[in-house]
Amino acid sequence: MSMDETERRRRWRLILGEGESENCRSDLGERDSRLDRALSALYQPGSGGTGGGRRRGGLGASAPNVARWLGDIREFFPSRVVQLVQRDAMERLGLRQMLLEPELMASLEADVHLVADLIALRSAMPEETLATARSVVQKVVDELMQRLERRTAEAVRGALDRTRRTTRPRPADIDWPRTITRNLHTWLPEHRTIVPERLVGHARRARTLADLDEIVLCIDQSGSMATSVVYASIFAAVLASLPTVATRLICFDTAVVDLTDDLSDPVQALFGVQLGGGTDIAGALAYVSGTITRPRKTHLVLVTDLCEGGDAEACVALAAELVASGVNLVVLLALSDDGAPYYDPNMASRFAGLGCPVFGCTPDAFPDLMATALRRGDVHAWAAENGITSMRSMGEG
Repeated sequence: MSMDETERRRRWRLILGEGESENCRSDLGERDSRLDRALSALYQPGSGGTGGGRRRGGLGASAPNVARWLGDIREFFPSRVVQLVQRDAMERLGLRQMLLEPELMASLEADVHLVADLIALRSAMPEETLATARSVVQKVVDELMQRLERRTAEAVRGALDRTRRTTRPRPADIDWPRTITRNLHTWLPEHRTIVPERLVGHARRARTLADLDEIVLCIDQSGSMATSVVYASIFAAVLASLPTVATRLICFDTAVVDLTDDLSDPVQALFGVQLGGGTDIAGALAYVSGTITRPRKTHLVLVTDLCEGGDAEACVALAAELVASGVNLVVLLALSDDGAPYYDPNMASRFAGLGCPVFGCTPDAFPDLMATALRRGDVHAWAAENGITSMRSMGEG
């Protein structure tokens, strides 16, 4: 069979879909299989028999994960076609009607997955729909901020100078082991307690901007990382509100977007994210590297599945340079509720070989992770203590 005939059959196979292409059999490669699944998710094959059929509208029993699915669509088609497919998704997934009916919207269980879908579809939304979408995103962001803000502030706050002590500490700064030791003479056997006559705590250190540790959250915004992007953006906004650290938010696919200036408004930051497309981790690391002026005061949290679409060798080399310069590099394969990542095991193993902690993390564990990282503690040990499997113990993945 000639190459022209093979290509002709491939194209008909993708046009018709699996159920309608009996006369146009074509073995699809891995990339074409992904394209076929992406098309089938929105344009299921019709039921009119074989031959002469084509993909028709209909989502079948379940809708796709919109953010991840649109990420695939952006990889395969130019922007003009992507916009058309997005409009079809708005209609066929029922999102347009849902967003334009406030009573229906009020009955929905809004969560990070819905936020990711709304962000992915925002360019296809009319203005009135976009306003409704922003209100839904705001609701979820407010709930997550309430859940995560206090714990994050408590875990990260202060960069305490543990070499200095004070007898008038703030409640959160009390060193309880030393306080108990200092007050053993006040033990009351009948009450089985100690009366702490004298408190011992950590003294806070006056800090200038040049003293501050810098946290850089560098987030892979490909479709597969959708919920991780939502959580990471919210954490970035929380960290940016703390006067004790300097925080930056960088998002990337094949391009890099610096959203640091939007961190005062986490909803605005989220709407600056462009979910989907390819992945160029090397390009993101090159950008971040060019902005770091105090490597030994910098903590780089790279949130990515490490499925590099660019130059893998350059990616690992740039990571090695950052680590060698003193940057504290932590790789989160996922920042999601289940913490179970899909990732490239070979790249994960190579990053782990540089001494970088590499694992998935839940939002509830993230504040303690950042506190450990800021102290430059043993993140591997912290992960083990919290039942998190890191790449060091996973070996080659």
